[in-house]
Amino acid sequence: MKKIFILDTNVLIHDPEAMFSFDDNDVYLPIYVIEEIDKLKEYNDRVGKSARETSRNIEKLRKEEKNSNLSLLEGLKNSTGGTFRIVLGENDSVNIPDSLNKNLTDNKIIGQALRIKNENKKRKVILVSKDMNVRIKANVLGMETVDYVKDQIDINQLYEGWKEIEISNDLFSLLEKAPIINWDLVLKEEPKANELIRFKNSNKEILTIYKKEREKLEKQVFADTKVWGVFARNTEQKQAMELLMDERIKLVTLVGKAGTGKTLLAIATALEQVVERKLYKKIFIARPIVPMGNDIGFLPGTEKEKMQPWMLPIYDNIEFLASNKGQTSSNEAEKVVAGLESLGLLKVEPLTYIRGRSIPQGFIIIDEAQNLTPHEVKTIITRVGKDTKIVFTGDPDQIDNPYLDANSNGLAYIAEKMKNEILVGHIRLVKGERSEISELASRLL
Repeated sequence: MKKIFILDTNVLIHDPEAMFSFDDNDVYLPIYVIEEIDKLKEYNDRVGKSARETSRNIEKLRKEEKNSNLSLLEGLKNSTGGTFRIVLGENDSVNIPDSLNKNLTDNKIIGQALRIKNENKKRKVILVSKDMNVRIKANVLGMETVDYVKDQIDINQLYEGWKEIEISNDLFSLLEKAPIINWDLVLKEEPKANELIRFKNSNKEILTIYKKEREKLEKQVFADTKVWGVFARNTEQKQAMELLMDERIKLVTLVGKAGTGKTLLAIATALEQVVERKLYKKIFIARPIVPMGNDIGFLPGTEKEKMQPWMLPIYDNIEFLASNKGQTSSNEAEKVVAGLESLGLLKVEPLTYIRGRSIPQGFIIIDEAQNLTPHEVKTIITRVGKDTKIVFTGDPDQIDNPYLDANSNGLAYIAEKMKNEILVGHIRLVKGERSEISELASRLL
């Protein structure tokens, strides 16, 4: 028998196409969700965009219904074989105990879910929500609840992007002499595209990258390259440098805890390739607006003034790079940023302003990408212009978005799903380089 899935608002904000993700089962949407979507559509950010996309999907479903006698109230057939309907409120508050605030939308949705359950005793009725507290309250009241798990991955099984192999003296000597080698001479199974392989022998190591299109292991060429005044400090950073500097790789994901250098390396290699090597025309650096709330438009001041505190980590990294390039004045970062911006080489802005644009010949850095949903990341990647490189950085263990976790965020999702594509590279950075106390805190706290 078909199940009934009742969707909370946050599910559709997470994935505006969620209504099509329940196979041939029936999907119910409380009218309270429509009211919330209507309010959220005015926001000029990722939440507003998802709300508007949700409304368009519902309207499209309504227009495509061939039976003129059916409406969203009775239920419309969707592309997966199930039905989709919007449910009106009918004395739903009677299902909510007096200990809960009956005027809260979350509780109204729970009350309606309980009513639907009582009206469909022979069917399995499930409330789907990204909000843990909604799931907890509904469960206490006897409602079966689940998280929305489409696009989730197991963070404990996340692709690392590199392997370390101990080899004999003879093989090590062979690798030292050969810039390119067949993978099956030194490995038992074929690596993934752009997988980074460390070959070790005693205290020596050789860093290679697997080129799937050639079926060859190539020695890294950028491991010891100085980029915008900095060298890689450890083996992981050297391997990350290869992914960031290789023109053949168009998308890079850098995952790591605070202090591992992921953002610094991304910015340094971007400056090197745009300013020095002129491989790309412009650098775009963006972050999702989670720490500042829903929309910077509500904050006082100009766009730049609103963004200044929120973008400080980016400026801090540029200031550090500036000091390595010999800029020693007290306003190093501001001067460097202003100079690059005036030349049209750098643009630092909220992710909202970049998403939806097609940027050709650019080097794009999306920082704190763990705060993006898989749907948002897909939207960004599919709009990347010709000859553009895009880098996503972040830490899946440091998420500010209340409806995401280590398993459901967009950064981990693309790292896992795109791990064997010749245009994509990934590495998980572990060793901290910021300071001893920073490394200790990241590891123990």
